[in-house]
Amino acid sequence: MHITTIRPLVLAVLAALAVSAGTVASAAAAEPPQPGAGAQTGDLADLSLEQLNNVVITSVSRQEERLANAAASVFIISAADIRRSGARSVPEALRLAPNLQVARQTARDYAITARGFNGQFANKLLVMIDGRSVYSPLFSGVFWETQDVVMEDIERIEVISGPGATIWGANAVNGVINIITRSAKDTQGGLATVSAGNRERDATVRYGGVLGNGGHYRLYGRYTDVDDSERANGTPDASGLRRRQAGFRADWDRPLGGLTLSGDAYAIDLAQPGRPDAPLSGANLIARVTRKLTDDSDLRLQLVLDHVERNQPFAFIERLDVVDLDAQHSMRVAGRHNIAWGAGYRYARDRLTPSLVYGFLPAERSMHWGSLFAQDEWALRDDLRLTVGAKVEHNNYTGAEYLPNLRLAWSASPTQLVWGSLSRTVRAPSRIDRDYHTPAVPILIGKVPRFTVGGGPDFQSETANVAELGYRIQPSLEWSYAATAFYADYDRLRTQEPNVNGPAYSGLLEVRNMAAGQTRGIEMWARWQPVQSWRLNAGLVVQQVRTHLKEGSRDSSGSAGVATSDPNHYWQLRSSHDLPYDMQLDWTLRYTGALEKPAVPSYYELDAHWLWKPRPNVDVALIGQNLLHRSHAEFGAAPNRSVVQRSVVLKLTLRF
Repeated sequence: MHITTIRPLVLAVLAALAVSAGTVASAAAAEPPQPGAGAQTGDLADLSLEQLNNVVITSVSRQEERLANAAASVFIISAADIRRSGARSVPEALRLAPNLQVARQTARDYAITARGFNGQFANKLLVMIDGRSVYSPLFSGVFWETQDVVMEDIERIEVISGPGATIWGANAVNGVINIITRSAKDTQGGLATVSAGNRERDATVRYGGVLGNGGHYRLYGRYTDVDDSERANGTPDASGLRRRQAGFRADWDRPLGGLTLSGDAYAIDLAQPGRPDAPLSGANLIARVTRKLTDDSDLRLQLVLDHVERNQPFAFIERLDVVDLDAQHSMRVAGRHNIAWGAGYRYARDRLTPSLVYGFLPAERSMHWGSLFAQDEWALRDDLRLTVGAKVEHNNYTGAEYLPNLRLAWSASPTQLVWGSLSRTVRAPSRIDRDYHTPAVPILIGKVPRFTVGGGPDFQSETANVAELGYRIQPSLEWSYAATAFYADYDRLRTQEPNVNGPAYSGLLEVRNMAAGQTRGIEMWARWQPVQSWRLNAGLVVQQVRTHLKEGSRDSSGSAGVATSDPNHYWQLRSSHDLPYDMQLDWTLRYTGALEKPAVPSYYELDAHWLWKPRPNVDVALIGQNLLHRSHAEFGAAPNRSVVQRSVVLKLTLRF
């Protein structure tokens, strides 16, 4: 799968699109502007700092509220941010959030977290796409290679650092990412993009139209081809992929509510060392109904169906089916109470075929999560709001978990907010905590069958008690900034303990909860727009992540146990400049501090994006990533870890 030159076929397609653009542009220029077209130009004048601070978000309280009033550490990645960065995948778009640590491990693998505890299988961050949770019950984390969205269809990404368990449930320990796509009504007409570079190639075709009963729809198809990365010694690491994906979204807006249906299907070939590619496929469907019951009362129902097939014969084979049902009722009472309450039920059934190396017992498991939550935002005064909420969530392994939250927000002025919060959150056990074992077939030790490593039958939920204090202000129309200080106390963290005298079919090493830790730090970001055509964004996170073993622990694991791999600080500076002659220039300089275990040196990197709009419906972009070095490491243990290489991509976009 290693391809280092631009294929002639791609060049031919580029040329064909460029020629056809001239014809289509003439017709398109005569048409009235389409809904949402302004936001898609990416021009700085289309979205002022005041408008950015007043954008309506939903992830903090599951109700619509202005960003300026949200009592949480939340950063919004706008559609314009994504477009101007040149990001062509979800993980690369998440690099725009200063409150996330994003590390690329291989061509297809990423380690992403907020507020520490990053790792190959990071498990304290909840990720959703249009309200569909994409976390895997296998390890409470995300397989990033299976998550793909048409970048031009993203309306915004809401990134919350800090706990969100009262609203979103267990596993929203250190943060919540909610990727929200645009309504089908706002993506009418056609879109075609082609990108080709020295490391990656992709193409997208999307078309939106009107349904006969007043609804709108869009259909899309997308192809991605990613070359293998290299190891530090220059050899390929067999981590490339080829992905085919197609999907749809349909929306019906009604005076008292609406209906949304959306779905995706994909097939992926994962490169394997010395073997044929491993196939991976899946499909999902979302149905969502909203209904305004009265002027002060709203109802929301959502059903998600998800299916995944992962066939890696020398690792494991997984068949996973998920059904997720969620209901929420919001109402305003006595003029001062915004009350939201609801219930959810999630069912997952997996079938796991072991490899020779490891497996899961039982090989088939049905899992259930049931939850009930309520939250009241009480306006104590016009400028003072108290939010009290709690959630009870039941899971197979540990029973009921209690997730309370208390928040206080003071609007010192219309552009100034001071807020604080106290929360308790948990990470519930996953299959890898309870049911993992290696080797797949037990070995006989003194005629007793034992595994080398086994899951912990008594493993409990990891817990965290979190305190936050935040401040957000827009002193003038030209600049704004926000800062959040946080402290979290973790308990019952995962370790691997010797279990030499354990019973038959247990592990000589067993997963237990014999570690604890604390994190503390501050997150800051700011926007400054000295002139209408130039905007600067800057972000900085300074943090301290400390873990320790409890008395009696003999944990010896370096990667699967309590070990974390987090920098003490990381920052980014992003410049966006509108140039004459319908051109834009954006660059991002980012710095990540050194990682201690496994050791990774600190590094600077530079990404740049130049865009030219020769016609209103045609974009030509040149994208450069990791421009300061031929290659550098972002994660993993030396000397055989993969490195991230410099890449250059030419992208052509046509709207018709």
